[in-house]
Amino acid sequence: MSLQFSVLASGSTGNAIYVEANGQAFLVDAGLSGKQMTNLFEQIGRDIKNLSGILVTHEHSDHIKGLGVLARKHKLPIYANEKTWQAMNGLIGEISTDQKFVFQTGSVKSFGSLDIESFGVSHDAAEPMFFVFHHEGKKLALITDTGYVSDKMKGTIRNADAFVFESNHDVSMLQMGHYPWSIKRRILSDVGHVSNEDAAIAMMDVIGDSTKRIYLAHLSKDNNMKDLARMSVEQTLAGKGFITGEQFDLYDTDPSTPTTLVAI
Repeated sequence: MSLQFSVLASGSTGNAIYVEANGQAFLVDAGLSGKQMTNLFEQIGRDIKNLSGILVTHEHSDHIKGLGVLARKHKLPIYANEKTWQAMNGLIGEISTDQKFVFQTGSVKSFGSLDIESFGVSHDAAEPMFFVFHHEGKKLALITDTGYVSDKMKGTIRNADAFVFESNHDVSMLQMGHYPWSIKRRILSDVGHVSNEDAAIAMMDVIGDSTKRIYLAHLSKDNNMKDLARMSVEQTLAGKGFITGEQFDLYDTDPSTPTTLVAI
């Protein structure tokens, strides 16, 4: 079976990504209510109770809001690094010991023919990490919630067949917006979020011959728009000879509507 995925929800109000391959199925983050998550799964024709587990990137509420409810209801394993487990204490309710697993940053866990590689990102959380999924020569890279994309991160995600890539904000919209300066400074910092332009600049170093799909993710509801993000990324990439629609395709993600479940 092929490597398939759907960005169930992405944005400042909640994040969740579904990935499956060869009988293994994982949810990356559960940042919406249990009811909302169930509805999203129904929209892609999948059932939460069939998950192999839930992978947690970090403890911010837009990534773990429904985590405890779903894990308890469906008896699902949860995978997170030790610092994230500590940070989630008191945030997700009681989780049975036999459902709690440590997934160290920078390690690989194998589930049948699906290998999941974790890597650290730069964000104001205890120990944030994201994931690369490998299956039968195909590669899916997920990277959001990072203030910048380091050379080490680029080396891990390079030449993925598909990327889910943060394109959080337009810098001008953020600077002129209503947020307090303290929040603006946090978003623009090295432990904040990647802007549209900076996302495209990072993409230039990781797009490879295998790359066919790039999903622009975690857009700010106040400081970005889908059309603006896509235009900014396309224009920046085009300036260096990367032609969207020919070499690869760009896709939107949404806070409440899942992307089509696709195989890569």
